[in-house]
Amino acid sequence: MKIYRLLTEEDTSAFCHKVSLALSKGWVLHGDPQYAYDHANGVMRCAQAVTKEIEGEYHPDMKLGEQ
Repeated sequence: MKIYRLLTEEDTSAFCHKVSLALSKGWVLHGDPQYAYDHANGVMRCAQAVTKEIEGEYHPDMKLGEQ
């Protein structure tokens, strides 16, 4: 089955590291990254969707980051 995550972070190298870590664990990019200005905190935020094929059934209490 395919599972989905949306990775988010401030627009710093931390975001790139978060995405790179997910890719190293078998996640695949899904679509283009998105950027938006966070007015409350005065920073740019990034988001990247990723997907992964796993064995078994989905359940809402899954820890997707541990897959």
